[in-house]
Amino acid sequence: MSRLLILGALSGPLGVAARMAQSRGAAIAQADNLGAALAHLRGPGADLVFCHVGHDVAALLRGMAAERIACPVIACGPEENAVEAIAAVRAGARDFLPLPPDADLIAAMLEAAAGHGEGTQAPVARDPAMLAVLARANQVARAEASVLITGESGTGKEVLARHIHAASRRARGPFVALNCAALPEALLESELFGHEKGAFSGAVAARRGKFEQADGGTLLLDEIGEMDPRLQAKLLRAIQEREVDRLGGTRPVKVDVRILAATNRDLAAEVRAGRFREDLYFRLDVVRLKLPPLRERPADILPLAEHFARRYADANGLDRRPFAAAARAALLRHPWPGNVRELENAVHRAVLLAEGHEIGAEAIELAPCAPASLPVAAAPGGVEALVGRKVEEVERDLILGTLSHCLGNRTRAAEILGISIRALRNKIHDYRASGLSVPAAPGYAVD
Repeated sequence: MSRLLILGALSGPLGVAARMAQSRGAAIAQADNLGAALAHLRGPGADLVFCHVGHDVAALLRGMAAERIACPVIACGPEENAVEAIAAVRAGARDFLPLPPDADLIAAMLEAAAGHGEGTQAPVARDPAMLAVLARANQVARAEASVLITGESGTGKEVLARHIHAASRRARGPFVALNCAALPEALLESELFGHEKGAFSGAVAARRGKFEQADGGTLLLDEIGEMDPRLQAKLLRAIQEREVDRLGGTRPVKVDVRILAATNRDLAAEVRAGRFREDLYFRLDVVRLKLPPLRERPADILPLAEHFARRYADANGLDRRPFAAAARAALLRHPWPGNVRELENAVHRAVLLAEGHEIGAEAIELAPCAPASLPVAAAPGGVEALVGRKVEEVERDLILGTLSHCLGNRTRAAEILGISIRALRNKIHDYRASGLSVPAAPGYAVD
């Protein structure tokens, strides 16, 4: 269930938007002014904020940044208010919701904020390999043990985590997810553990972190392998002692949280390399669920494709159409290096491009697949062509070329390059600071 905070009066078109979001399963909270909105974000928290342009969207975003609150903000207002919409997006709002609202657009915004991928329902599974994983997940769902979910990027790890929560005894409690690779260390610490008033410049009031927001429910730590070792020690203590130390706090706060962790890295290898704490690894790895890549669960390809085709036809107000035989064959032939996420994007595109009563093969646009060991084309002339160039220049071109090859997907690019997402993010920051253009995936937040 997504947690939606609405800054504005629940009357008129904004009230209609609230009811639409509620009908899609969102838990609604409302604030009348900026102070009340920030107070709610410090306390129960939210997955998404709808802020009417009648309020100062830029001031809200500045206040959130000063208090290290990471939560997407959607500006809302009449469609004809183009100037206010542009100003809000330039100030840092993720998107603009025209009023009167569209139910499908609200559903898409809620889903994007929650990061559901395959949706809130049970994972789509027909292949024996995936059915075995689901059976094991259902077996341990009602336990309190920590679960480590592993698998390549795009296989649906968060979808499985939400399924475990929904089948657990904590299903009525909150499900809170945090991507450990998406935030710099200082912001990640505050997001996890919260802070007290005066803990740092901008901390004008106390704030509950994700641990406290998930009290009585489940906390998913996604991309756990990217967490800084210093924070790993603090996380281990929080899990062991069932209490957190807020930044600037003088006494610990008790929490009752079940931990699920997800990673696309080999944590055992990270332990051997000294990049991940062994004691934390064993604390998280009580039960392990390994999601197979899509290429190893071929019986799921067409059911997933049909699932996404229905979803995106409904979301775009289009008739549901079946896949033509040639389109089905094309989907089955493709190796899907980007896994379920790549399949979802391909089907979404096909639903929009298809003409006629079927989705034909001509609407299935698939990127050519290069071997993982050859992420970019070899330089003409081989190694000789690199002689005379600085190492940092070669490294820069390799990183930017790989990002371009992956259409800006940092997780996939880091996998190919054999570096951590944190290291890649630092490189991208340096390149942008020097004025270089860096490929970015659609909707990817710029550091």
